[in-house]
Amino acid sequence: MTDNLLTEEIPEKFKNPETGSVQLDALLRSYKELEQRLSQNPSAPKSPEEYCIDCSHGLFETDMEVNRRLHARGMTQEQAQEVYNLAAEKMVPMIAQLAGDFRADREVEKLISHFGGADQWREMSRQLLGFGQQNLPADVLENLASSFEGVLALHRMMKSEEPGLKKAPAAASASGEQDLQSMMRNPRYWRERDPAYIAKVTEGFRKIYGGK
Repeated sequence: MTDNLLTEEIPEKFKNPETGSVQLDALLRSYKELEQRLSQNPSAPKSPEEYCIDCSHGLFETDMEVNRRLHARGMTQEQAQEVYNLAAEKMVPMIAQLAGDFRADREVEKLISHFGGADQWREMSRQLLGFGQQNLPADVLENLASSFEGVLALHRMMKSEEPGLKKAPAAASASGEQDLQSMMRNPRYWRERDPAYIAKVTEGFRKIYGGK
């Protein structure tokens, strides 16, 4: 009776279709395949300290408290690395955007103060935009308008216009622009917003498009 019950519990794929008897070789083969898959399944390291996380992107470093929490969840090396990868891919740009928005608000506050109030700045920004659109390439105008120092440089250009900007020779201008574009790709410009470095870039634009 017991043998019959056990036989009934065995899936049909392990039985002889003609006699209904159990095919032990098929059952054994399936068991070995399952055992092999389980043995290949990676497990969490013995301790959080054994995680080897790649942070070569330079955006942040490994955090031991985070590693402890990942280890407590039984995460493998690959899974833990993926958590860090997702942070670099999704969270850091989001934080950078928030920081950029905050910095932009601070820059506008400085400009309002510099030009004597919100109404004065509103009128001046309209004039600067019109002047820039008429006299500067779009990418140059965009870069100058992205910082307090750049807007002041644009203002100086507009005040010194007699009657238009004195541009450098085309070849020199193109070469100078390429150098400045390369400088703007430097993290000191777009990420760290180093004031001295930004001023250097802004001065470069002023020399090319301001006639000095």
